[in-house]
Amino acid sequence: MSEVSSLTGRLLVATPALADPNFDRAVVLLLDHDEEGSLGVILNRPTPVGVGDILESWAALAGEPGVVFQGGPVSLDSALGVAVVPGEGNEKTGASAVVGDGPLGWRRVHGAIGLVDLEAPPELLAAALGSLRIFAGYAGWGPGQLEDELVEGAWYVVESEPGDVSSPDPSQLWRAVLRRQRNELAMVATYPDDPSLN
Repeated sequence: MSEVSSLTGRLLVATPALADPNFDRAVVLLLDHDEEGSLGVILNRPTPVGVGDILESWAALAGEPGVVFQGGPVSLDSALGVAVVPGEGNEKTGASAVVGDGPLGWRRVHGAIGLVDLEAPPELLAAALGSLRIFAGYAGWGPGQLEDELVEGAWYVVESEPGDVSSPDPSQLWRAVLRRQRNELAMVATYPDDPSLN
């Protein structure tokens, strides 16, 4: 798949027509999209489980609300860390901590957004991270599966912003992402939770 056609780093925003309850009003950050399939995390599904309850060493670095998010229906027993490293060449990281295009223990996905190696010592990344979210599980699609769903009209594809990862009000992220679009998608943000009320 060419770099141009990759959707890595973009958001999938569930359309009102998407019937799968796993993705009702979901906002998915695509962490990987190529000919072998797609992988992402749902940004707006906080759980009642605190980060400290499962990854105590990372709890201090996790952004508010400080809970684990359900990243998707696949592998709910695994954890993924997604973090924003603000700015290029952040002075706080120090030269020894930066290798290539980011601090050790962090792999760039798109722009300032990247994956955190949760096996690394948190101190290694503490100075560099602007925000961190921990996700249990992920959303996955096999080869061509996501493309089929896009053709069926299940998802809107929009640009992500670093603040999406750490939205202080995840329950409003679906509306907020749609509202900031400069086209007819902004109107979809007003779609009622219960279409029969329309």
